[in-house]
Amino acid sequence: MKLLVGISRWVTGILFIFSGFIKLNDPIGFSFKLEEYFSPSVLNLEFLAPFALVIALLVVVFELVLGVMLLIGYLPKFTTWALLLMVIFFGFLTFYSAYYNKVTDCGCFGDAIPLTPWQSFYKDMFLLVLILILFFNRKYITPYFAKASHRWIVFLSFMLCFVFAYYVLMYLPVFDFRAYKEGTNIEQAMTVPAGAPEAVYDYHWKFRVNGEEKIYTTRGAYPSVQGEFIEVETEMVQKGYEPPIHDFSIEKDGEDQISTILAEDKLLMIVAYSLRRSENDGLRKLQDVIEKARSNGYRVVGLSASGEDLKEKINEKYNLDLDWYFSDETALKTIIRSNPGLVKLEEGTILQKLHWNDSDKLEL
Repeated sequence: MKLLVGISRWVTGILFIFSGFIKLNDPIGFSFKLEEYFSPSVLNLEFLAPFALVIALLVVVFELVLGVMLLIGYLPKFTTWALLLMVIFFGFLTFYSAYYNKVTDCGCFGDAIPLTPWQSFYKDMFLLVLILILFFNRKYITPYFAKASHRWIVFLSFMLCFVFAYYVLMYLPVFDFRAYKEGTNIEQAMTVPAGAPEAVYDYHWKFRVNGEEKIYTTRGAYPSVQGEFIEVETEMVQKGYEPPIHDFSIEKDGEDQISTILAEDKLLMIVAYSLRRSENDGLRKLQDVIEKARSNGYRVVGLSASGEDLKEKINEKYNLDLDWYFSDETALKTIIRSNPGLVKLEEGTILQKLHWNDSDKLEL
């Protein structure tokens, strides 16, 4: 039993530390995922949405430190109870998401290891088994290091977590696992290669035949049925190839201008997914950046999901000479975790991404 407890302890502790660190590297991304869970279509807890970032930080820091506490053997009773309650809660959440198909990616390991809802649920059930072993055999969780050092190790873990969180919030995630990382050519990442597998659908055709409703299933062809057609429903049975970037567009007056804009050999995109939620200090810095970029031969465009009226008000309020385009909010949140943020490109290839706090580091 000691060996089983030892294995469970190390596997659980390392998984909690890894999962917590991945999310701590990108707490804004995890807060977006929490907002998705809080939405009316999922848990209907909209009153928590304004606090999503604070909740995200508390959850990931607690998750990471719990892993450290388990490994060093600090307060085993509290630690095993906390682990058990945490995995039960997230197990319920992932099961709810998977069974009702509410959230397509739980965000358990951020963008580093995307998991489907069912994969997330199975992972939580695996952890639940390990944690139950620890919970009922906590007497075998022997401490490492001197007990007097445990509080200092836990305190240091908390402090390092908050310092790291402050850094990635004030700048950008240290590790970028998203499709828009530096070095990516956007148009290439949007291309479906020749011969890539296509999605396969079953078509369920409903007919009324001799007064009875009957369903005939095909892979697309209209069935040869002597009866009155009622309706058809489609069901995806095999997912086709999806390029890394599949939801990005740059629109003006209803027309997609992405090819023209990304063809620029000197392009600076100012990304603000929501101008209503943009940071004022960041908006105040933009005009100096715009002027500097244009003096170096760059085309400067703004991307936002906000309405045209708000874009005009922002330009007027902050004295911005900026031509705004419309892009999907989710895509803009994925491109850069700064609102506003700066993205420098050359013929569609991302060369530099900067938080507005780092605008003076823009290389032109």
